Amino acid sequence: MRIPYTLWAPIYDRFVEKPTRHARQRSLERLGNVEGQSILIVGLGTGLDLPHLPQGADYHGLDLTPAMLKKAEERAAALNLSIDMRQGNAMDLPYEDERFDVVILHTILAVVPKPHLALAEASRVLKPGGRILVMDKFLKPGESAPFRRLVGLVSGPLASRTDVVFESLMKKRQELKILEDSPAMMRGWFRHITLEKPVTQATSPEPSAEAAPTQDNPAS
Repeated sequence: MRIPYTLWAPIYDRFVEKPTRHARQRSLERLGNVEGQSILIVGLGTGLDLPHLPQGADYHGLDLTPAMLKKAEERAAALNLSIDMRQGNAMDLPYEDERFDVVILHTILAVVPKPHLALAEASRVLKPGGRILVMDKFLKPGESAPFRRLVGLVSGPLASRTDVVFESLMKKRQELKILEDSPAMMRGWFRHITLEKPVTQATSPEPSAEAAPTQDNPAS
């Protein structure tokens, strides 16, 4: 997708910024108090999320396309926002396990060729107890949507897929829990989804045979 999004970069905001502005804002309001948190934006693009980010977090942004990142850098500078930006692949994140308190996936799962890998990577770098904020377009399970699927044959290689079913992506993500799933825009085609990676409770080890209490044999 690097080539088409390099071509899109100069005009991307003209087509995408205004239609998605309120949906992005509502999604990022879910962040709440971010003081001291480490937050990753996967698929940063031209930085359309940046104006809506609350102050106080350690922000990181990743995108595949240098031309999009350049636009994001200009936007961050205009906002006086500190954010560490890196070029990289959403399906193979260049970060260590359990690095971030929040991972933001806005309009990226329907862009990458293998969205299940992008979601798996977001989960990998998320701390236990952390959240993933998703805002994207998805088909519902069993929904035929012939027009949207037809559009996807053209738009998929050039910009974005229209055939991703979120519930299918979650089948292998048993470590994630859905906290919220609500309409975002376009009559629910775009959805706000909040996921949590619950903290697993460590179980107490079973006492070994050596540690097990013994009974004295009765006197003969």
